[in-house]
Amino acid sequence: MYKKILLISPNQLRDPYPIYPIGISYLATYLQKHLPSLEALTWDINLQSTEILETLLVEKRPDYIGVSIRNIDGANSFDPTGFIAEYEQIISLIKKHSQAPLILGGAGFSLYAEILFQRLHADYAIKGEGEIALTELIACLENNRDYRHIEGLLFREQGKIILNPRRTFASKLTVCYDNDWIDYYWKHSGMLNIQTKRGCYHQCIYCSYPLIEGPRVRTLDIDEIVNNIERLKKEKNADYIFFTDSLFNLDRKKTMQLAETMIRRNLNIRWAAYFSPSNLTDEEMDLYKQSGLTHIEFGSESFSDSQLKNYGKSFTFDTVLKTSELALKHNVFYAHFLILGGYGETDRTLDETFENSKRLRYTVLFPFVGMRIYPGTILQQYAIRDGIISADDSLLEPRFYISPDFDSTTLRTRAQQTGKAWIFPGDVSEQELQAFKLKRKKKGLLWEYLRKP
Repeated sequence: MYKKILLISPNQLRDPYPIYPIGISYLATYLQKHLPSLEALTWDINLQSTEILETLLVEKRPDYIGVSIRNIDGANSFDPTGFIAEYEQIISLIKKHSQAPLILGGAGFSLYAEILFQRLHADYAIKGEGEIALTELIACLENNRDYRHIEGLLFREQGKIILNPRRTFASKLTVCYDNDWIDYYWKHSGMLNIQTKRGCYHQCIYCSYPLIEGPRVRTLDIDEIVNNIERLKKEKNADYIFFTDSLFNLDRKKTMQLAETMIRRNLNIRWAAYFSPSNLTDEEMDLYKQSGLTHIEFGSESFSDSQLKNYGKSFTFDTVLKTSELALKHNVFYAHFLILGGYGETDRTLDETFENSKRLRYTVLFPFVGMRIYPGTILQQYAIRDGIISADDSLLEPRFYISPDFDSTTLRTRAQQTGKAWIFPGDVSEQELQAFKLKRKKKGLLWEYLRKP
């Protein structure tokens, strides 16, 4: 008789559009491949009601339940609402209808693993990527074997919470998408997503990616990535992909190999990704364009050299400018994501950012105000030192480092005076985006229509 695991996505963050919960699909695919006697059921709060969840729990009677927590909050100082209370409600409903072991994981969970393990009353949990660890855990539980060696696993032993270190990572991963989920997200976000790599070696003071995925960059199997995209297009006619890597161009050699494979296999899709503005050549941009690149979202963070240094960046505004011109040369739409008022910001550095923004042609600028403070980051150390937070603050409730040395009340006015397209959080709603998509009758990112010369 088949055993069952119910994999749950309770994430409701939809700003600026709902995102396919790709982590669940990676988990389900890996489990079904390596534990064929285990049936993987799924539930997503964005398109299935809690009544359906109750029905799954009562009628399907899953033997294991996994909950993937992707977002703790929106990382937006304009709206610091957290999501933990909603997760508690979902887990309360689960426990009301099921006594199956509860296993937690996900990117957001991994930042607060021990705290959330305790608060959400989990039986087991996995910090970091979960495919191998979850498979090993279920295999051990099914066969009454010792699970205490599993990397990244959290469990209780004699009243204490144990967190195992992680040394190995997955590299060859296939993903099979849920048909109903594809239809929903393709309709409502206009794109589907996939990973090409995990990990980040940069040391930006605020960033949580190295903590979640590890500092060692590992590119997933290129042929498998292309196979996954090819299936999406063949089965669902989905022809726009967003690569959800922390930064797409971290491993230049592998990234170019991926683009070459996409061209050779004649995928004929359009795609977008987050890029660092550094380490991009004319040859690379041309190759990416040929493989279908249409939009780049640069994690530039500031246009002030001294502020870039404060943030832990290794590039300068001159690099940002040259790379932006390179994108224009190859007819690739590009936008810059910025952090205004973060650690070290002053009115002088802000003036530099606003003044330099005038030199960027045909772009969109997406600023966030202040930096979300995450545990384990360099920014946390600075915030403790500067009295922004206490050393015992768990940071589960959103806390932001907003520099006291600039005038935050004039941000919008100063941005508007540049004549450029500055889009602050909340300026464009999901409803407006949907209306825009219907009007344009186009899939994929649409911010190029907001650009200014």
